[in-house]
Amino acid sequence: MAMSVGGGGEERPMSDINTTPLVDVMLVLLIIFLIAVPVAIQTVEKLKVPILKSEETQDKVENLQLAVVSTDAAGRSPKQAGYQGSSPTGECRVYVNNTTPVDNSELYKAAYERLDAIVKREGGAANMDPEKVPEVHIRGDVHVPWKCIAGAIYNVQAAGFPKVGFISTPVDPNP
Repeated sequence: MAMSVGGGGEERPMSDINTTPLVDVMLVLLIIFLIAVPVAIQTVEKLKVPILKSEETQDKVENLQLAVVSTDAAGRSPKQAGYQGSSPTGECRVYVNNTTPVDNSELYKAAYERLDAIVKREGGAANMDPEKVPEVHIRGDVHVPWKCIAGAIYNVQAAGFPKVGFISTPVDPNP
């Protein structure tokens, strides 16, 4: 704390704050940001993402295919007439092998029975070739709430499937 020195009377502390160092620091930061922001913007604009050819994966017969959708705003399921697409507020619908509608308990049961049959056919879990372990492939509608997809993932993992993947439609790089 600074004290005034000088003649006369009573001595009291100075209440003035020296703002010169604060202003210096602020000016330096301003100059840095004025230089850095245009450089960052120019860098991002010139970024070119490589376009790669995607190869179709060879699907194993044992893989479990799931389609996850939800009812439309009017409550219609995908197989009903007048269905207008998944609604974020709709009820979850899961289709095994893209054809059979199931609820959560039926999905768990179907997934468990399928995996159990494959493991028994191979002579037990210890004899399973890692390449022959089936996977779950989920195709989800864009507008389906995440809770529907998360519920399907939870049920198939609880049934014992170690790998869960997502199927998407490739985007045309030249729209």
